[in-house]
Parts: sequence; structure tokens; C-alpha cells
Amino acid sequence: MVKNLVEKGQLPQPIIIFNRTVQRAHDLQTTLPSGKSTIAPNIADLVKRSDIIFTCLGDDAAIEKTVETICETPNGLNGKLFVDCSTVHPDTTNALSATITSHGAEFIACPVFGAAAMAEAGQLVCVLAGPSDSVNKVLPYTKGVIARANIDFSDQPAGKATLLKLIGNTFVLNMVETLSEGHTLAEKSGLGNENLHQFVETMFPGPYTTYSGRLMSGDYHGKGEPLFGVDLARKDARHALDLAKVSGVRMSDVEVADRHLADVQGHMGSKGDITGIYGAVRQESGLKFEN
Repeated sequence: MVKNLVEKGQLPQPIIIFNRTVQRAHDLQTTLPSGKSTIAPNIADLVKRSDIIFTCLGDDAAIEKTVETICETPNGLNGKLFVDCSTVHPDTTNALSATITSHGAEFIACPVFGAAAMAEAGQLVCVLAGPSDSVNKVLPYTKGVIARANIDFSDQPAGKATLLKLIGNTFVLNMVETLSEGHTLAEKSGLGNENLHQFVETMFPGPYTTYSGRLMSGDYHGKGEPLFGVDLARKDARHALDLAKVSGVRMSDVEVADRHLADVQGHMGSKGDITGIYGAVRQESGLKFEN
């Protein structure tokens, strides 16, 4: 996302980067054109020097702690616009919005759909929610820059964006569960994985085909760093199940997938990926976790 903001966002000044792990900020800067970025030594410095601040953290506790620090910034937050791309519980998003705006700043939620490769290619889908005046300030940096499309919830509560993100992520979770069960049955029944993959390619081009290929290639157990880490996937599943319970809905598919994610954690720890569900289903069916 930062790369595309720098290359296509027509920024009037160098982008300012901050990461809680300092080395990651330096590693990111080395991938950007010379002179197009600077590194802030702390959050207060970044906020002071910025008009629009994008935040993206892994879980609720991390973004809550970050916003708490932001609100301690000397000279206040007046005139700042915060854009949070974190995937968190909608109650968390709405609370962050209330906190930020109570300090005189603007806030919108902008979670994104798309894996790392889509982010690299500027092909994410942004979900924007919050006051329309604030959303309009961010739109020039979304479609055509970091994203291929926007889902615009202008003038709706910020939490509507993360509510959609969590429900949307259950679609991804269920897709991986369905493909994992299908490929395991194809192998054990004698149909064969290649034959099933031909069906998937023909009937469900796009994400289904991509994930089917990842399962067959062994990517789910052979990759060094996860693309959608099991810990984050379980966090999203827990939030979705909590929302379902409060709303009087049973998400049985998500319950099954989350149980398999727990098996992935047991087998691979935090290095596990959402696609490790395939290994869990295989193991449950009498095959080795690794294909």
C-alpha cells in the first residue's frame, strides 16, 4: 500500500513511515524510490508532521494502544484525518472513532480485501465508512492507487466497514474449508486432485482457483511466512462468531473452520496459514498433514 501511495498517489511531500519494529520501517524504505519517504522516530513525530494518517495493525489491542498513544500527542490532533485499515471488531472501530473525534480530529475506517500480492499490484478493495467529507479526502488515494475498487459506506458509522470486513472474511474462510474438504475427498476417493482442480478452474475462476492451486502446490506448509496468518484468521473468526451470537445467528461453517485452524496452530504454531486448513482436514481423514 505504501509503495503504491508513493508511486501513484501524487503526494506533494515524502511519505512518513512509522513501525513499532524500527527495522521494518527501514526495510520498507529501501524498497521505495530515493527521496520519497522519511522515517518518523515515534508516533508523536509522525502525527505532528502529517495531515492524513493511515494505520494498519494486527488486532484490537494493538490499534487501541496505538490510538491511546496518538491521543497523547503534544499540540493535539486538530485538523488531522485518521484512516484505520485494521481488521477489528466493529465495536472497537466505533470506539476508536469516538476517541479520535473527541480530540478534534477526523476518523474513517478503511479495511481492505486482498492478499499481499493484490496489495503489491494496487488491486485491493477498500471499504470506506465515516463522514462523507472525510471519506472524500481519502478517495484520491484508494481506487487507482492502492485499490481496484471501493465499497463506499459514506455517512454510515465507521464500524459498518469492519462489520463487512469480518463477514467478508468468513467467505474466504469457508472457501478454504470447502476446497480443503473437496481436495481431500478427491484424493481419497480416487478422483484425483488435478481432476478436481480442472473443475474448479472451469466453474469458479478467480480466488477459488488461486486457493486450489495453493493447496495442491504444498504452499500451505512450505512457505516461510504466512500470507494470511492462522492467528489473525482465528481472531477474525472469533469476532465473526461473537457478532453472530449477539445477533442470534449460528455460523456452523465458521465453527468447523475455526476448529481446523486450531489444529493448524497446534501443528505449525504462528507460522501457520489459513490454507493450513487443508492439512488439518487431511490429518483428520487419515492422511499426512503435508501433501
